[in-house]
Amino acid sequence: MTFRQIFARLAITGATLLPGVAAADIVIAQVAPFSGPLAPTGNNMKAGAQLCFDAVNAAGGINGEKIRLIATDDGYKTSETVRLVQEMTREHHPVAFFGIVGTGNVEGLIKGNILARAGIPLVAARTGATSVSTPVHPWLFLTRASYAQEIRKTVEQFVPLGYRRVAVFYQNDPFGLDGLKGLENALQQSGGELVAKGSYEKNTVQVENAVKTIAGASPQLVVMVSNTAASSEFVKQFRATGNHAQLSTISVTDGGQVIQKIGVDTARGLAISQVVPDPANMSVLLIREIQDRLKKYPQGNATLNHTLVEGYLGAKVLVEALRLAGPKPTAKKLRDTLEGIGQFDAGGLNIGFSPNNHRGSAYTDITIIGRNGKLLR
Repeated sequence: MTFRQIFARLAITGATLLPGVAAADIVIAQVAPFSGPLAPTGNNMKAGAQLCFDAVNAAGGINGEKIRLIATDDGYKTSETVRLVQEMTREHHPVAFFGIVGTGNVEGLIKGNILARAGIPLVAARTGATSVSTPVHPWLFLTRASYAQEIRKTVEQFVPLGYRRVAVFYQNDPFGLDGLKGLENALQQSGGELVAKGSYEKNTVQVENAVKTIAGASPQLVVMVSNTAASSEFVKQFRATGNHAQLSTISVTDGGQVIQKIGVDTARGLAISQVVPDPANMSVLLIREIQDRLKKYPQGNATLNHTLVEGYLGAKVLVEALRLAGPKPTAKKLRDTLEGIGQFDAGGLNIGFSPNNHRGSAYTDITIIGRNGKLLR
């Protein structure tokens, strides 16, 4: 490990480990990307969770116990996710893991039987892959819709309008392949035609070959199963070819960051499916709650976006389960409580778990980047 990597890890965890800071009664551990192309995702998931925990702690905690979130950087690398989850289990004995990012990363934990051996639940993992939710994994609880549900929403939105020639741009790993399968299934049901496929490798933005392949097929709609960095680069290069196909991506792409990377003129018209409500929609109780708490408990330079909302939502579900589990909850007691939580109203958005379903939400929506850079519904 380089000095820079060591320094970055200390910077992430240091706020919770400074001398004189009282040890928390309830430890939650997060392993996520805080460096590399997905650093904004990890940081915003963490900020949303920390916002929720700060508010709960200020009100006295859970059954008189305070919550401490410990976070460390995996760089979006599956091997690091697996190693660090095992390390944090040994060193910190968390009652839950939270907000791990990436389909391949979560699959690595499942295939290695890491969560089951540790006996610790993972709540609000940032993946919508069917592969991690079917069959039901006893220690994994998801608070977002599946990628298949997001993509079906996109196809149902555009194919009936005449966008029948469809191409796909995807990350060449379990995340992207799950989305590809979801698109193929959705097109079979809608009557659309898949005319081209192009991919890129995880942790890169090398999209040139995919742009060439997809632009050459003259699609009417391009569905992107890609992260923010790769989505931004694809949109920029694809638009430079002069192709005016409708571009649409899924919720792991952040619209605000796309605009920062390539400018509003290039990003305009990009459709993005979402799995949580619009952060500006004050008609939703959850959003009003988040905005109010951000004023009281600001989270540094964190941006109020869909990812922060997702982190807050997942943490709110976790807090409710901790409350119901009673004083001094064990990881096993928390797992059982989550599974029996039934329907929980998180503020206009219902989350529900049962022994046969650990994907707690089916909420999806479509937003489009407007000419002024705002996300329109």
